[in-house]
Amino acid sequence: MAFPVTETPRRELYPELEPFASGWMQTESVHEIYYEECGNPQGKPVLVLHGGPGGAVNPGMRRYFDPAVYRIVMFDQRGCGKSRPNASLEDNTTWTLIEDIERLRERCGIDKWTVFGGSWGSTLSMAYAITHPERVDALILRGIFLLTKKELHWFYQDGASMIFPDAWERFVAPIPEDERHDLMGAYYKRLTGDDKAERERCAIAWSSWEGETVSVEGPAARPDKFAEPEFAVAFARIECWYFVNGGFFPEEGWLLKNIGRIRHIPTWIAQGRFDVVTPIASAWALHRAFPEATLDVVPDAGHASTEPGIVDSLVRGADWAAKL
Repeated sequence: MAFPVTETPRRELYPELEPFASGWMQTESVHEIYYEECGNPQGKPVLVLHGGPGGAVNPGMRRYFDPAVYRIVMFDQRGCGKSRPNASLEDNTTWTLIEDIERLRERCGIDKWTVFGGSWGSTLSMAYAITHPERVDALILRGIFLLTKKELHWFYQDGASMIFPDAWERFVAPIPEDERHDLMGAYYKRLTGDDKAERERCAIAWSSWEGETVSVEGPAARPDKFAEPEFAVAFARIECWYFVNGGFFPEEGWLLKNIGRIRHIPTWIAQGRFDVVTPIASAWALHRAFPEATLDVVPDAGHASTEPGIVDSLVRGADWAAKL
């Protein structure tokens, strides 16, 4: 089913709530993963996967779910947020994150759960479901990102630059003109280099580019965190690390090539029509390969999970999954 009719008035977030449990989970590597649980301890389990890679969970991400119905499990991925060590690239791949998800599921004593993720979180949600379909009872996805060369070229080389030329000037400013033919490579060299001041300057420019393009409102709506050095360094380093390595997938287009493994899983997709970070073409390609999924195109939204139309779609999606 595609393009369901949006309810009016639009749904809003559920009330704020605090975790009933939180802590750090040791991995087989140097990483300690911060996690928290909210809502009903006996409720329907849902795993929330944040974006980036390199982002972090935040209190607002708890609020898409009815706290009386859901047991909400969230964690900061390797190197992100409160997880330790911060900004580390060691043993940090899509596959080690999937191992962490399974370790966390077992730690929480959960057999199957709904998986919720936006942007990179949609990528990781699909990769996890493809490798562990028996552990997923539903998917709720936003801002589909298939992590292909075409998508990366659009956002980091040529494409989005024509829609946000003002923000683009700020993005390319730290990179000499003779290196701008490969901006991801130029940024990667600096984000992993030894010059701390340059690393921080480039991290802020990298993360601010994304922050200035996430909303249809443009640069003025940039969330403050994208310009904060502590957040920006982890975000930019980890994101660039994943992207220059093609998400560590074994081949280009791996997600769509393996989508048949999850077509039996009930799936809700929220996609902003004017999403510049993860353009609707990727959601449409997923819809064509996975027609059983519900594709809810929000006509007046971009990429941000906080835009009213996206909030409405995600809350409705979570309420829908609760009834499965």
